[in-house]
Amino acid sequence: MLPFSGCTEKTSVPVVIFDTDMGNDVDDALALDMLYKYADAGKIDLAAIMLTKEGPAAIGFLDVMGTWYGYPDIPVGVIRDGADCGADSLCYLHKVLDMKAADGSPLFARTHSSYDGFPEAVDLYRKTLSEAQDSSVTIVSVGFFTNLARLLETGPDKYSGLSGKDLVRKKVKKVYAMAGSVADTSFTEYNIVTDVPSAQKFFSGCPVPVAIAPFELGCMVRFPASCIENDFSWTSAHPLVEAYKSYLQMPYDREVWDLTAVLAAVEGDAGYFSESPSGTVTVKDSGAITFLEGSGNMSYLYADTGQAEKMGERFVSLVVCPPASAGK
Repeated sequence: MLPFSGCTEKTSVPVVIFDTDMGNDVDDALALDMLYKYADAGKIDLAAIMLTKEGPAAIGFLDVMGTWYGYPDIPVGVIRDGADCGADSLCYLHKVLDMKAADGSPLFARTHSSYDGFPEAVDLYRKTLSEAQDSSVTIVSVGFFTNLARLLETGPDKYSGLSGKDLVRKKVKKVYAMAGSVADTSFTEYNIVTDVPSAQKFFSGCPVPVAIAPFELGCMVRFPASCIENDFSWTSAHPLVEAYKSYLQMPYDREVWDLTAVLAAVEGDAGYFSESPSGTVTVKDSGAITFLEGSGNMSYLYADTGQAEKMGERFVSLVVCPPASAGK
């Protein structure tokens, strides 16, 4: 375990934007838990959360999580006319949102009474980036590439006189994306295949370094059901725990795809991963990707069995740590 446990002294920290398809898999919720813990520890400034998942359930779940973890004011950007995946939210988002306390009130409090006024993710991207210091922003993308592709195609607006591509070039240090498979060039990974045109636009046009955490990396580690079942006695009701229990039939150990991108973005220099030389990522029309080493600003992450074991230990140590303001 690294020197901080989740709640220690704060120093100058990088700005992080989290782009997620919250609701399609429970690893998004686990990844968000990690980001809150890093924020508690002063390791990051979680400046905004962007959704590539349409519908009020995803927004409501983020409202519950932000309220419970003590971060109700982190702005959320929503997507409209995005990829068609709304029915997937039935897997756990609605189940958590519908849970009731003994008196019939919602089990988990929310901060917002309406989500009608939430900004579009592209607008929130431009606002957040325009207010950030140059080269200070890290983007963690664990969903589809719809928002990022749209951002790159934007023109000057009230937030900045720069184009989207120039704004990213000026403000973003690096993008960490859970995407694709390097090991199997025929595999069509979900985050890419759901919106192939946007993934193609992003990987062909992103002006800053991108490190992908590929499918096979997340398959090396599984988050243990035993942790969910046994390590949260410090609280009577936990939205992440309920989400995990609702996603699949318990007990199950879930792969940690999205968690690897978060860990790399915040603790990438701690020896959990190795990173390939730079090159280019090409997204095929099928949704599969190829990586070609050489000129380019893309790379991919990989790990050996020893590193994977350390990753697993780190994930558990972060997730079981009580948040600084849990439930308040």
